[in-house]
Amino acid sequence: MPSESPDFADFYQAVHPGLVAEFYAYTGDLGEAQEIVQEAFIRAWTHWRKISRYDQPRAWVARVGYRLAVSRWRKARTALFSLLRHGPPPNVAEPSAASVALAAALRALPDSQRRAVIMHHLSGYSIAEIAAAEGVADGTVKARLSRGRRRLSTLLTDPEDTRA
Repeated sequence: MPSESPDFADFYQAVHPGLVAEFYAYTGDLGEAQEIVQEAFIRAWTHWRKISRYDQPRAWVARVGYRLAVSRWRKARTALFSLLRHGPPPNVAEPSAASVALAAALRALPDSQRRAVIMHHLSGYSIAEIAAAEGVADGTVKARLSRGRRRLSTLLTDPEDTRA
């Protein structure tokens, strides 16, 4: 665990502005520069006990930042080449009102019920498969499905619909 000493905070305050300026010049994008520097400082903070003993801890943070920048460029280049090779993704239709309502209702369920309903009804898992994945008994999955369906029924019932 990193040191809780104030020397990291002092180091951060002293070095951060200069590194952001350095990476802004390097990347040409202030937002990207700020993200890279933040990620580099997070990594430095997790290893601060060791890094604080270096002659130039700023150089370590900068080196990590340059590696992060290059990694981002490589990922962007790979994505661009993929786009050029395969073309843009196909147009996807807007979700229907029913799909939006279902997604909202699913978010209202407790996590365990939501997972059970999605795994069983949308992904096609059997009750035994869900039980194994969740590490619970089959009966627990059945109860979660029952409660989840009942709650979804309540959430998805249109109060203005008088058909019965």
